[in-house]
Parts: sequence; structure tokens; C-alpha cells
Amino acid sequence: MISVLVVEDDPVAGEAHATYVARVSGFAVAGRVRTGQGALRFVERTPVDLVLLDLRLPDMDGLQVARALRTAGSDADVIAVTSARDLKVVRAAVSSGVVQYLLKPFTFAAMRDKLEHYARFRASFEHDRDASGQGEIDRAFAALREIDRSSLPKGMSEETLAAVVAALRAEPEGAAAGAVGTTAGVSRVTARRYLEYLVDTGVAERRPQYGGPGRPEMAYRWSGEE
Repeated sequence: MISVLVVEDDPVAGEAHATYVARVSGFAVAGRVRTGQGALRFVERTPVDLVLLDLRLPDMDGLQVARALRTAGSDADVIAVTSARDLKVVRAAVSSGVVQYLLKPFTFAAMRDKLEHYARFRASFEHDRDASGQGEIDRAFAALREIDRSSLPKGMSEETLAAVVAALRAEPEGAAAGAVGTTAGVSRVTARRYLEYLVDTGVAERRPQYGGPGRPEMAYRWSGEE
């Protein structure tokens, strides 16, 4: 289980965030605090894997909390939870070690996606060994990337996208559009359109697949996890 500390000064929001975390498989809420100092004291006595951190706290800036955690030697990762849309703040968050940025207000589905991406990212580093190469490292970081389902191109649906993603993930070595379409229950043309969208958003990769006469067919592979 991935242990999570929820840091949120609003008690209603904090309870909602903790409830959301508890609903995601593989995650457990280790505690809830309402201040930056409270977060630092909690992590000092109870190490956690992940801090769900509001950036606007009553006693200190959330990014100060993130930096203080590193200074104190904590290896907890941080997902920033904030209504701040200033890109300078986003950049500062990255510089402070924040691995994900969740913009308020958000739905359970949005948090679930962030947590699931984080879980895949974390799983990439479970074993103490050297990476096999640049590709493995790229795939680990690709696990943090998001598919923006709120702005799908015209004519695309979330249901079909989910089916194509599931079909592609089931083929760790990659598959052609026809095979993905068969598994997802859509035509080859439709599957290719969705697969190209996944490539464009950075969570899938495309490469030529040789084996028959004529032009090589394109094969697609999910790059968000191994």
C-alpha cells in the first residue's frame, strides 16, 4: 500500500480528499493535517510515501513545506493540490520536487488518474538496479503523463478511448491498429485514430512492424508503464 498524508487547511476539503484517496486501490490514508508545520511534524514521526499538499496553508507556503521535507531527509513524493494557475507557481512546484499538480476544483476521477499514474511511476523504481537504457527511464517518467480526457478531439469519446487504452495495455510488446481494434471492439480505422491521439499526447509510441511483403505496418505500444 502507498501511504498518503493529506495536507489541507479546509476541514471539509481535507475530508473529501482523504475519502477520494481511500477509494483508490493500492492507497491508504496515513493521516490528515491542516498546517505546514503539522505536515513536517507528522512526516518526522510517521514516514509516508506520498504527500497530497495544499499550496496555500495558513502558516506557510506549500512549496516551503515541500522543500523542508527534502531538507529534513524525507523521500516522500509530493502531489500539489491548489487553485493556483500561475505558471510561475507551476514551475516553482517542479523545482521543489513536486511530481504531480492537481488543480482545484477537481473530481474523484481526476484524483484517481493522478494517483494511478503516480503508482505506475513508483512501480518503475521498485527494484534497486540499473536501468536497461534510456527507453526504460523514459517509460518510467511517461507514467506521470496524463491523457486530457476533458479536451478530446471532436468525434472521440471517453468510452472508446478507455477501451483502446485497455486493449493497448494488454499488449506489452505492442500491437497493430487492427489487433487493438479487434480487442477494443472498434474498426481498424477508429483504433488507429485513437492510437495516434495517444502517441500525440505522449503515452504511446509508434514504430514500424516488419514481417510481410510491402510497406511495414505501424505497431503501437503503451509507454506509460512497463
